[in-house]
Amino acid sequence: MIRLPFEKNCQLEDSLDGLGNHPQDEDLRLPGHPRIFMTHADTIRSHLKQEHLLKDLERLSGYLWMMSKQDSRSISPLHRQGVKRRTIVLTEDPRLHLIWYHDHIFIKPLPKYLLSYNFWQAYLSADDATLDGGESLRKAILGYLRTYAHLVRYESDFRIAIREDLKLIPEGVSFKEFCDFIIAFEYLPDSEVAGRYAFGEIRLSRLNFYAMIFLRKQNFHRVHGQYSDYFGIYFAPLLFLFGTLSVLTSAMQLTMAVEVVDPIWKDNGFWDACRWVGTIVMGIVSVLASWLIALFLHKFTKEWVIAIRHQWF
Repeated sequence: MIRLPFEKNCQLEDSLDGLGNHPQDEDLRLPGHPRIFMTHADTIRSHLKQEHLLKDLERLSGYLWMMSKQDSRSISPLHRQGVKRRTIVLTEDPRLHLIWYHDHIFIKPLPKYLLSYNFWQAYLSADDATLDGGESLRKAILGYLRTYAHLVRYESDFRIAIREDLKLIPEGVSFKEFCDFIIAFEYLPDSEVAGRYAFGEIRLSRLNFYAMIFLRKQNFHRVHGQYSDYFGIYFAPLLFLFGTLSVLTSAMQLTMAVEVVDPIWKDNGFWDACRWVGTIVMGIVSVLASWLIALFLHKFTKEWVIAIRHQWF
């Protein structure tokens, strides 16, 4: 028996209704992809794998608890992305879906063919899931669709999703129709989706860092195409370090200089003032540096404690 996640009356794409029952099917194209004919089954399967398998991100899924909260609901609705002052960037790369970097978050639009009941019946039914890697593909697609149940929770989210410059959801779909469709995916357990989708949004900077450790790659996704951009990320911390060391060494030089000053000036109040200024500046710089290090260690330790608690307890 063929098992599909949604009923036919909830589908949002009907261009494939009657697939295989009409002679004109030879000219039928994959919805949203006119270069792919529906009669080319192998091409469609290859396309599905390219568009939805997570590849190295799925290999990292066992370590994602180090980078993000293990909660598939940890996805901000579209209106909250604006509240967080994030810009939505469209991507067709499934690996980048819900990956964020500074004030940008990548989101993959819903393809029309995944909204068709007949397409699921032909290529994504549970009965065929074990054929040629079909189970991992089906889990990846189920997890991907489940994310939209969290991205679009309110009508305001839906209005953002259908905006002309985004079109995350295909045209001609109402909010009610979308809700009737997506409800079938909202409560899927993590065991039925790809391991990556047991997590919500993931920070790209952490993925890039851990990719060097677990994937033996220089990065997960390169965001800087120019040398100037790449080296620019080190400018601010190096400038801060240089400024701190400059102030500290200047204060030390001042303190040492007043120690060897001509004894005739030692009874002068200015000598005492110089000595105290040097000492105070060194103290302030040391306190600020210690505070920043302690703050970093506190946040770093807190995140690891939370991650370990969610993973093991």
